[in-house]
Amino acid sequence: MTTFALYNIKGGVGKTAAAVNLSYLASREGSATLLIDLDPQGSASFYFRLRPAKKFTSKKLLRGGKNIEGRVKGTDFLNLDALPSSLSFRKMDVVLGKLKKSKTRLSKALRPFEAEYGYVFLDSPPNITLVSENIFAASDFLLIPVIPTTLAVMTYNKLIRFLEKRKYADSKKVLPFFSMVEKRKKMHQEIMADLWRSDPSFLKTYIPYSADVEKMGISREPMAAKNRNSRAARAYADLWLEIKMRLEKGRR
Repeated sequence: MTTFALYNIKGGVGKTAAAVNLSYLASREGSATLLIDLDPQGSASFYFRLRPAKKFTSKKLLRGGKNIEGRVKGTDFLNLDALPSSLSFRKMDVVLGKLKKSKTRLSKALRPFEAEYGYVFLDSPPNITLVSENIFAASDFLLIPVIPTTLAVMTYNKLIRFLEKRKYADSKKVLPFFSMVEKRKKMHQEIMADLWRSDPSFLKTYIPYSADVEKMGISREPMAAKNRNSRAARAYADLWLEIKMRLEKGRR
């Protein structure tokens, strides 16, 4: 089982759209795939038209085992399941703070899925919290969408320093990519060129700013399921292909 976390300290950078589309693309290839919506806003759950089971709390999630296996729901797409978010997940930091080994509880909770799924995608809430540290520890790869703006890059650099200091990631684990790119903006072009040159961890595929991505909230389905020939849908497909190439390269 390979676990990807879509994560950024900032919100509004396109991580949920990426989690939904990448998990769909993985499942479309025939791999049993699970998307876990850890964000109490529940946007990924909304896209897949799913609601959490009644009385499903962050405490039950962290207990793992039967507490979460029975809460997983099938989506409308073959090989793709999802664990919907609950508003109670907003209290997860408080719950974690009261537990022993508080930074690895999520890893332990996900172990039962190892024999069932080839891929797990975590849609993460923003900010750096105990929940974030659990996500860092539980994931094999951190997929970090970065908007090519000055403040977004500053936030990304802060995240990288944090990860390095806490030893949560090495150069192979962190896979940043540009999101919501407007190529007509000179600043976007310059920042992308600079980071591609200075930071080899950045993936070459970028996700363009597109009204089609915003319309996912209306169609409530992955872009490739609705119109795989749209520019953004092709970009997600190329991004998934590049991610898999990085995986293969890392295994050599």
